[in-house]
Amino acid sequence: MSLTLKNISRTVNGERYIDNANITFAPGSFNVLLGRTLAGKTSLMRLIAGLDKPDTGQIIMDGVDVTGMPVQKRNISMVYQQFINYPNLTVFENIASPLRIAGINDSMINKRVNQVADMLHISQFLKRLPLELSGGQQQRTAMARALVKEGSLILFDEPLVNLDYKLREELRFELRELFKAQNTIAIYASTEPNEALALGGVTTLMHEGKIIQTGPVNDVYSLPNSIESAELFSEPPINIIEAKVSDTTATIFNDINFTLNENFSEINSGDYKFGIRPHHITMSAKNEDDIGIDLKVDVAEISGSETFLHMATNDITLVAQLSGVHAFHPDAPVRVYLPINKLYVFNSAGQLIQTPQYITARETQRINKESRNG
Repeated sequence: MSLTLKNISRTVNGERYIDNANITFAPGSFNVLLGRTLAGKTSLMRLIAGLDKPDTGQIIMDGVDVTGMPVQKRNISMVYQQFINYPNLTVFENIASPLRIAGINDSMINKRVNQVADMLHISQFLKRLPLELSGGQQQRTAMARALVKEGSLILFDEPLVNLDYKLREELRFELRELFKAQNTIAIYASTEPNEALALGGVTTLMHEGKIIQTGPVNDVYSLPNSIESAELFSEPPINIIEAKVSDTTATIFNDINFTLNENFSEINSGDYKFGIRPHHITMSAKNEDDIGIDLKVDVAEISGSETFLHMATNDITLVAQLSGVHAFHPDAPVRVYLPINKLYVFNSAGQLIQTPQYITARETQRINKESRNG
């Protein structure tokens, strides 16, 4: 099955929910819609499912225009944030319910329910009621009910957001493995950049109802086409620094100067914006040309096994992502380093014009390797 959205728009009460969306989902692909809350992810999925109708545009499935087709006639399943199960039915009957509605015979129902229950590790719970299950087991039941239909398309609307961290990690892995063997288009909505990276596949960035970039997850992450994309696909958000370039010298934060290396040879004099991801900022110099900056600690935010160090001095604000748990006192002086070879360069309009040197080198190695293997 193929799925294409052409010039899809939807406005509700004067507010544009989806703004001229154009995208194609390849057969058998796993896709992540990544964007902040209210970016339009759920709205787009509801249009795909047939729960809502677009004001303009077409939805094409396998070459057929299904834009006006009701949801009942589309071979689609959807899994929501909440555990939507029938409380008075056993887990088996919850999973079997779409098959019974479709008139599938009992032997086939037994076979398919047991297959999907085994895949999602809930076979031992088939005789229980949903309220007798944990949150993760209930969500697995909801997923199983969607998967058992063997539909051409399955939509996941932030299905793991209400689960604890350990369960989310476990189910992400299971989903990734499950769809390797499926010929179904899967579309998964998320607000978390790290979740998109963990799931892999194709990532589509959405912002204010618009699709701003799409492609293989590693390409979109490593090669954001704009500051907007870079900020969406970074947690914490990428640091953006105003810069002025004159000949071979760049000035950042008004009075910090450094010499541009060969990676910046294509950049003319003018105003730019440099970007550096928080995990690339270090507490010690790794290279001779790393840029040292003296700041003061604003707050040290502990996130699992990492520390997000927020720093500020005068007009300078930066966030560093440090491995491990670190204690910093507010207003404590710190010196951090920005590696030149990790800087993205955007023009004054926010469009990417220069990738970091380390990415350029890595991509060259990849291309050479593919050429040798080809």
